[in-house]
Amino acid sequence: MPSILVVEDEQNIARFLALELKHEGFDVVVSADGRMGLQAFEDGHFDLLLIDIMIPGINGLELTRRVRKQSSVPILLVTARDAVMDKVSGLEAGADDYIVKPFAIEELLARIRAILRRSDRQALPPEESFYINEQARQVSYEGTKIELTKTEFDLLLTLTKNPNIVLSRDQLLTQVWGFDNQAETNVVDVYIRHLRKKLPSDIADSIRTVRGVGYLYERED
Repeated sequence: MPSILVVEDEQNIARFLALELKHEGFDVVVSADGRMGLQAFEDGHFDLLLIDIMIPGINGLELTRRVRKQSSVPILLVTARDAVMDKVSGLEAGADDYIVKPFAIEELLARIRAILRRSDRQALPPEESFYINEQARQVSYEGTKIELTKTEFDLLLTLTKNPNIVLSRDQLLTQVWGFDNQAETNVVDVYIRHLRKKLPSDIADSIRTVRGVGYLYERED
């Protein structure tokens, strides 16, 4: 059964989450602060981390950053604030999604299941020699690993998951960087150039520029 680490300092909420998640078939471990959560993560194996941002010891954002340096395990942040910058900060720290308190348990469960489904999927372009392992966050070509940064990997994954579909720079900002900022759309062009340089020429050529719009990953069906 999937295992979830819940890092939550409010005892009643932690107990409620543990009961509900166990009822839904998850194996649950609860930690009351950030330092305990980091230790639990390093000592165990989890399929998803549910982290409250406002926790003592190490706050949720810092805990997310430390976990992300070691692992690509899915992270769902819980925040009591609905400010845009809180969401942006969480996503930039490496979180996969966030949910704002107070929330319905049904929404939380839906988000958890969606994240786990995405984590389990693997994106495979048609060339058998080119392989993207989403869960391990690894890319290989003819058996040789291609070293990509987190952002480069996320950008490649987004493009290959939407074959023959033109994605605008704004869409790529939202899906890869987690925010939509018209003034920063040139960052997409910069990372596309980095990505093309690291990929084999035939794969790089499949990432096409659609002038005035954005980019697409071209593949023959």
